[in-house]
Amino acid sequence: MQNLLPQTETSTSEINIKDEILKYLYYWKWFLLSVIICFSLAILYLRYYIPQYGVSSTILIKDERKGGSSEIAAFSDLNIFSGRSDIDNEIALLKSRTLSQNLVKELDLDISYYSKGRVSVTDLYSSSPIKILFLNKGKFYFEKDTVFNILIENNKDFIISDLNNLKPKKFLYNQKIQCGLGEFVVLLNKDNISNNSKQDITVVKSTLENAAGNLNSRLSIVSQEKSNILNLSIVDPIYKRGIDYLNGLTTQYNNDAVNDRTLVGKKTSEFIENRIAIITQELGGVETSAEDYKKRNRLTSLEANATVSLQSSTEYEKSLVGIETQIKVNEYMLDVVVNSKSDDLIPSSIAVSSQNSGNLIGEYNKLIIAKRKNSISAENSNPIIQNMDAQLNALKTNIIESIKSSQNDLRINRFDLSRQKSLYDGKVGQVPTLEKNYGEIARQKQIKESLYLYLLQKREETEISIAVTSPKAKIIDSAFLTGQVSPVRKIYYFGALILGLLIPFSILFIKNFLDTKIKTRQDIEGKVSIPFLGDLPKSETNDEIIKSNSRSSSAEAIRMIRTNLEFMLSHVPKDKCKTIFVTSSIPKEGKTFCAINLATTIALSGKKVLVIGLDIRNPKLDQYISLPSKGLTNFLSKSDENINDYIVQVKTFTNFYALPSGVVPPNPVELLMNDKLNTMFDNLKKQFDYIVVDTAPVSLVTDTLLVAKNADSFIYVIRANYLDKRMLKFTEALYKENKLPNMAIVLNDAEKSKTYGYGYGYGYGYGYGYGVENEKKSIISKITSLFKKDK
Repeated sequence: MQNLLPQTETSTSEINIKDEILKYLYYWKWFLLSVIICFSLAILYLRYYIPQYGVSSTILIKDERKGGSSEIAAFSDLNIFSGRSDIDNEIALLKSRTLSQNLVKELDLDISYYSKGRVSVTDLYSSSPIKILFLNKGKFYFEKDTVFNILIENNKDFIISDLNNLKPKKFLYNQKIQCGLGEFVVLLNKDNISNNSKQDITVVKSTLENAAGNLNSRLSIVSQEKSNILNLSIVDPIYKRGIDYLNGLTTQYNNDAVNDRTLVGKKTSEFIENRIAIITQELGGVETSAEDYKKRNRLTSLEANATVSLQSSTEYEKSLVGIETQIKVNEYMLDVVVNSKSDDLIPSSIAVSSQNSGNLIGEYNKLIIAKRKNSISAENSNPIIQNMDAQLNALKTNIIESIKSSQNDLRINRFDLSRQKSLYDGKVGQVPTLEKNYGEIARQKQIKESLYLYLLQKREETEISIAVTSPKAKIIDSAFLTGQVSPVRKIYYFGALILGLLIPFSILFIKNFLDTKIKTRQDIEGKVSIPFLGDLPKSETNDEIIKSNSRSSSAEAIRMIRTNLEFMLSHVPKDKCKTIFVTSSIPKEGKTFCAINLATTIALSGKKVLVIGLDIRNPKLDQYISLPSKGLTNFLSKSDENINDYIVQVKTFTNFYALPSGVVPPNPVELLMNDKLNTMFDNLKKQFDYIVVDTAPVSLVTDTLLVAKNADSFIYVIRANYLDKRMLKFTEALYKENKLPNMAIVLNDAEKSKTYGYGYGYGYGYGYGYGVENEKKSIISKITSLFKKDK
């Protein structure tokens, strides 16, 4: 049973959500079609999508101070080349533009080979049947790019086109070809050549900057937490190229590190060799002086009685020798630092007495190496170079000051030792002066010998370090294929599903958002307080009249409306005639159809029913039943007329009568304001059980309002997909102002799938049964109609 209470706002959001879902489910065929199309496009796209593969490798950056294993661990006591590796700096080096460019040059990665297919282009790389080898590269080889085609005709010759804007020309393999980039030859790889047909290969020569930048941009380096282990990865459509790139990158990195270490070692070795040559010459001079002194003074041995007194002096003498050795080393180092040029490395293996000086020398050498690398791609005026120069000058000054400070400390120690030695020397006054003088000569000789042996030791250590210099990065896992990175088919299929649902949803959402027409009962409920009488679906024929044996959806809906109407008329006594007026806001909303079929349904129940065509401006009753041309207007415009003369019985119905509208009058308002109309209703109510009146639309003319007082109830017909929602304000105003007594709404032309659970249990197709003209449909319209409503 329909709810006849005034409509209120929807009480729960759950009902609204369900309604919204069902509203879109009505168009499920469009959703299905959109999903199928999107899936088809996704499959087609994936068919020609170039897969991207992931390649990864793992390396360990050695750090001896952290206990990392090294091939020179046995020489760790030498403290040579044991600087700590900053993992962030090493990552920056691996991703440097210079390193990538050197690798591109080595592997010829700036030249690519492509095979044209019907739809896509395939990158051949190692599977290319040809290879371009440049014998002589021009001055601007790495700064220019070009594209040309090579047509392989057979195993002997080929045709080059689009090269230097020249016409296609035939060449032999291994024949020298001159172009703007230099001189090159084309090599044939017979293993990759196809014997079935000619092959057209596109050769793309990129600039060094673009080729290196393209590869470097896809390189990813991640360090493992709390370790010096780096994970290198790259994504490339040719996984073999990715493997070659990662392996080559590690090799290039190790070569640069070894070259840096070797450069420092060689500089240190050169310094040691120079100092050994000087010390050898000085040592020979001291030995010659000692020999001449002994010969000249005939000295063979010390006096026996001076042995005991000289023991203490000897101990201080040894200490003085050590001090003197350190002073000499500092003097040599000071001389080297002061006279070194701005880009010279300072020997790092010649120990000095101050640990601070050694640390400063190590920092100075690292900065020199960094400056040399930056100078490759930067001018001296570059702020980075100038900043490094300033740091080098400051470090050099600190080194000099540190060595001088150490010298002062050593001289103070020497002075103290000399003073103590002098105390014991006074006790040996009997020792011949000649022996004392000889001791000075012997001490100089010992100093020179100690220094000579020290330099020989350092020379061997330096040579060993250079010989066993190991790669800085140890390869844990060589580059290997990790699998296909893209496309991830599941994501594309999922995206196709979402897009397939989103497209019709968006269209429908926009369409519904912009559509101001009343569609369903839910567009009325909550907007007005008028009771809702029922939904009236479209009949199978435009002029259908309900019969006793009708079982159509329209017939069942009319019967339901008639049952609900009895509740609206419960205030009318049972023995009194019940007058039902049917109206609408605007024409063509189906009020005449509703009036005729409602009257028919009541007549079939055994009641005597009269239907009156009171829409005298635009009469429509004769479209449904056969009526004479004379009627109500004729009665009202003449005097002494009997209304019964104009009432006719509808054929095939026993208790169904009709009063036609009659001739369209020129003054309809004057006729309707005639008291004769009210008298007519009083008389007719005595003859009939029910009177159903088809009235004029209330928003256009006042005809209906003039006769509304004769109605026991008003059925206000609203046609779905026709009446604007804004007209509901007008309808609500009529109800609240009680201009149409006992008013209730009937929704005409409602669609089955849009009732959202408000159907009557038996199901019926929706539409409107109100004077709709049949239109011829084109083939396209018939096809699209399959997706408009259920059949």
